[in-house]
Amino acid sequence: MNEFEETFFHVRDLTKIYKMGEVEVHALRGVDMDLYAGELVVLLGPSGSGKSTLLNIMGGLDTATSGFVSYRGRDLTKANEKELTEYRRFHVGFVFQFYNLISSLTARENVAVVTEIAGNPMTPEDALALVGLTDRLDHFPAQLSGGEQQRVAIARAISKNPSVLLCDEPTGALDSQTGIVVLKALERINHEMGTATAIITHNVDIAGMADRVIHLSNGKIAEATVNKVKKSANDLQW
Repeated sequence: MNEFEETFFHVRDLTKIYKMGEVEVHALRGVDMDLYAGELVVLLGPSGSGKSTLLNIMGGLDTATSGFVSYRGRDLTKANEKELTEYRRFHVGFVFQFYNLISSLTARENVAVVTEIAGNPMTPEDALALVGLTDRLDHFPAQLSGGEQQRVAIARAISKNPSVLLCDEPTGALDSQTGIVVLKALERINHEMGTATAIITHNVDIAGMADRVIHLSNGKIAEATVNKVKKSANDLQW
């Protein structure tokens, strides 16, 4: 039995085919997986293994060619664009490899862009405190290091109080030391807010902090393993 009770995502026989001219690219080939409330999962695999495609479909940024995805019993595969927009706005926080901050806005203002349209937001100040940036509220992106910018991006993602946090290579543009600071922020959010968290990476060392590790290869799940002993982000190194 899984220690996490509520199933947030139920994914069955998920297939995604991209057509590029006359060529068909099979990004996902019949993926089955679940993601539970409060769980931290690492999706591991090389470039082209289907990790980002899977995350984008779960997050409502892309749609499946066939198969089934539900979020808390809600069928995302049948949702229209308006319903997917509402789902993304109120339920999902996204963190990408590149921070996508607005250069003319301070850290506080970058987070406020999201809190002003969310249903049940925290304050920008509280969100930035959770990622350890209370002393950087009024700094512009150009005045922040790469790791600080990524933590602003995480604060922006969590400020809407999402049930789910989907992170695509959140440390991909960072050195090891800075990456660990970012992973500590994600770990804290998962622990304190109970946010179901999925982290995509090709870095096998990051897998140690997960409750479960899902290995993808060639559009399929090759293996899923449970970490009986989780590492703290502080104990990671690469």
